[in-house]
Amino acid sequence: MILATVCASEEAREGQSFFPLTVEYREKFAAAGRIPGNFFKREARPADSEILISRLIDRAIRPLFPENFLNEVQVFVTLLSGDKDVLPDALAAFAASAALMVSDLAFQGPISEVRIARIAGEFQINPTVTELANAEMDFIVAGSMNSIVMVEGEAKECQEADLVEAIRVAHKYIQEQCEMQTELRQLVNAPAQREVAPADSDESLEAVINEIVTERLTATAEAGLSKAERRAGFAETKKYMNEQLAAKFTAEELAAKKPLIGFYFEERLRYAVREMIMAKKIRLDGRKPNQIRPIWCEIDYLPATHGSALFTRGETQSLTTLTLGTKLDEVMIDNALGMYYDKFMLHYNFPPFSTGEAKPIRSTSRREIGHGNLARRSLQQVLPADFPYTVRIVSDILESNGSSSMATVCAGTLALLDGGVPIKAPVAGIAMGLITDNKGRNVVLSDILGDEDHLGDMDFKVTGTADGICACQMDIKIDGIDYNLLTEALLQAKEGRLHILNVMSQTIAQPKEDIKPHAPRMMKMIVEGEYIGAIIGTGGKVIKDIQARTGTVVTIEEIAGKGHVAISGVGKEAVDAAYKIIKGIITEPEEGATYLGTVVKVVAFGAFVEFLPGKEGLVHVSEMAWERIEDPTTVVKEGETMEVQYLGVDPKNQKHRLSRKTLLAKPEGYQERPPRENKPYDGGSNKPYNNDRGGDRRPPRR
Repeated sequence: MILATVCASEEAREGQSFFPLTVEYREKFAAAGRIPGNFFKREARPADSEILISRLIDRAIRPLFPENFLNEVQVFVTLLSGDKDVLPDALAAFAASAALMVSDLAFQGPISEVRIARIAGEFQINPTVTELANAEMDFIVAGSMNSIVMVEGEAKECQEADLVEAIRVAHKYIQEQCEMQTELRQLVNAPAQREVAPADSDESLEAVINEIVTERLTATAEAGLSKAERRAGFAETKKYMNEQLAAKFTAEELAAKKPLIGFYFEERLRYAVREMIMAKKIRLDGRKPNQIRPIWCEIDYLPATHGSALFTRGETQSLTTLTLGTKLDEVMIDNALGMYYDKFMLHYNFPPFSTGEAKPIRSTSRREIGHGNLARRSLQQVLPADFPYTVRIVSDILESNGSSSMATVCAGTLALLDGGVPIKAPVAGIAMGLITDNKGRNVVLSDILGDEDHLGDMDFKVTGTADGICACQMDIKIDGIDYNLLTEALLQAKEGRLHILNVMSQTIAQPKEDIKPHAPRMMKMIVEGEYIGAIIGTGGKVIKDIQARTGTVVTIEEIAGKGHVAISGVGKEAVDAAYKIIKGIITEPEEGATYLGTVVKVVAFGAFVEFLPGKEGLVHVSEMAWERIEDPTTVVKEGETMEVQYLGVDPKNQKHRLSRKTLLAKPEGYQERPPRENKPYDGGSNKPYNNDRGGDRRPPRR
């Protein structure tokens, strides 16, 4: 059960120049019968999953408000009751759109979202969590009755035609849900939508501005300049325009016309760039539509990290690091519908200096969380399932002019390869754009710039290996996109992706044979459940001793009756030492087998020897040599090694019995002394003879 509410201001603020839409999605822990696990035991800041769902709603509904509708709008969606096997993300936008449809806002919907997954070769709509565990494709698709507006998801290297078919199938169910909302609006007798005042216009002013700036803007756009040079050229044109207008209008007139002047300048800039691309097939930086910007890569850039890479494409650069950790470094995900641990993290940072801006540093932005999630989905598809490490990748964007999330995917792949992580295949990403008009002209752009994203009609990010798509994120800003055009964009994206992968392979093509020397070594072993207690010991005594002696971190987890042991530490020797000790604990000695042990302690009646890691036995003084030994210290000393034979377990005290004597040559003429007969003590002179103790033992005093 999901509650969706919409609130809006009656009027736009004076001087408002943008649409202030806020979308919030929250999950109540009570919805699944849980108490939050934080210190305060109440819902706190939104989790990453809630922010990602908020973005899914926002990106779907934002394009469907009129451009001149500038009233503040807040959409608040809350999960009130949840089934742990049913994901709420695909239903949240459905609920938000329904709330907007029964309001009086100028919302040009309805829209809806569905999850489409391919499981065992068949497409399913909104499958359960259990079913999704076996999914080959998993996408959220948003759309209206007539068009698709947003796609986001992941796949196990699916083909382009499969993705197009998935979108086509999903749209049928989206249309059904849109029809439900239209019917709902009629059933509740929803109020009429607010009238949106038409935008101010001044045709004479527009004509004057077009005459002043068109030629200059076109010349700057066609010059193939860098981002900074291009912006300087546009700014110079704007300054020239203001000087010309100052000669034509009074200061009072200019002040009144200021919003329109800025609007007409931006519209003419948009027209100049788009017309240049469609008519001449030339882009802002001089490239052809399908041409990729120059790429250079470098690995092992930071000497102290476990893996690092610097990936630069045009004026976009990502410095990415890899850190390998143990099971103790896994991140706990505590959501309303459940808690679990994740051993793969990807964090994306977009500092203001990357775009040459001075801004205050706040908490991680929604954009950073969204872009990081897309890159994480992409790389997760190629991580080996049995990789024992916790993996953290951090991408710091040093410079940005479009496609920084895709640069993160490429740099993340290089860092994994540099760190010796045996990924299934390298992954690369590319951002695609689209320029189209009402004359039937359209141009698909590969590896778009920031300005092309801003001025274009589509932002379509696609990641994958040489064999198929791993993840995608698509936002469409126009009403409707032809499936043939979508297929063309995907095939052009594949062409660009293969080019990028080829360039990356020239830097590093395969994972390094081993992890860095200073990275933690890790080894995994599975033991029978009966040995879990022996490895841990009373109060954790044994496992703590192993860690203290070897300088490693040892964790053990019971899964399906088996003990899954993970050993980690810096240096192979330390890990091998801990492994040897645990191996000794779970190894049952064979009677008659020979072992090379270490003397742990020498006592009057023999020596205690560690013959297997974690296993000690007694070499009785009578088992040290064939001749009689009065003092064991004349034969062995503490810390010395001794070859011993295992005699089995003493039935009286269940201790291990060892012998050194049986491995020595028997002296010539040696005769065994016959064992004395053990007779019951009758209280008289005969004393029971204890063969195991090597002599007589007096009876207990009565």
